[in-house]
Amino acid sequence: METAIGIFECKARGLFRNKKITPLAGDRVTVSINENQENTIDSIEERKNELIRPPIANVDIMAIVVSTVNPKPSTLIIDRLTSIAVHKNIEPVIVITKSDLASPDELIDIYTKSGMRCIAVCSKTLEGVQAVKDLLKDKISVFTGNSAVGKSTLLNLIDPSLSLRTGEYSRKLGRGRHTTRHVELHKIGEGYIADTPGFSSLDFEKNDVILKDELCLCFPEFSDYIGECKFTSCSHTCEKGCKIVEAVKEGKISPSRHKSYVAFYNEAKNIKEWEL
Repeated sequence: METAIGIFECKARGLFRNKKITPLAGDRVTVSINENQENTIDSIEERKNELIRPPIANVDIMAIVVSTVNPKPSTLIIDRLTSIAVHKNIEPVIVITKSDLASPDELIDIYTKSGMRCIAVCSKTLEGVQAVKDLLKDKISVFTGNSAVGKSTLLNLIDPSLSLRTGEYSRKLGRGRHTTRHVELHKIGEGYIADTPGFSSLDFEKNDVILKDELCLCFPEFSDYIGECKFTSCSHTCEKGCKIVEAVKEGKISPSRHKSYVAFYNEAKNIKEWEL
């Protein structure tokens, strides 16, 4: 536990266990430091958000790290993560690695049009590394992405003292090996980062279900058109008179983003709120 006077090992008081509350990385707490007995966590401030996997609270930034190639980026996976972030009141930022191997322009176009920040990074030229470092200032940030996209490499460039293990991409298997085994907060300047073991740690269903009526709110580029459709019950998937569908046809909304929305809507439409 980090405090103004140093770092201490603390144990949560029994009252949290009785209330079925578990302290999480990122929590802001009040502690008692005792000379001759166990240090304790006495209270936990109200959280602005929390993720179940990885277990972390009060996240400001979700840095979604994708590579231009090896592995090839999946907009469906990126959009699943951005929707989780927006739903949790976390800012999603798309960090695109390996910009020296292929152009990041297509991804940048899709996500800047969606109202999100994008940063292209090259580990060889160090392009974009400082921009990512500036992003972390005074924030709690989660880094997530598929194996072998270069998360650990990027974090080591930001702060070499981290010495995170890195793995090589397996061309034969078409995927990378997970190199990050646990969630750990690392202090970078005045901010904190959590390196997470790949997309599996941010399982869509395990970070609270997004109901179909809330899903459109998780796509920021839809906001100008919500409430403007011909029918109040519009699902924004294919209906005539849907302003979001029209915006896709007019090139104002990326087709890949809308395709992801339709896929997520079809998953969510059979989920009832009372079942949760």
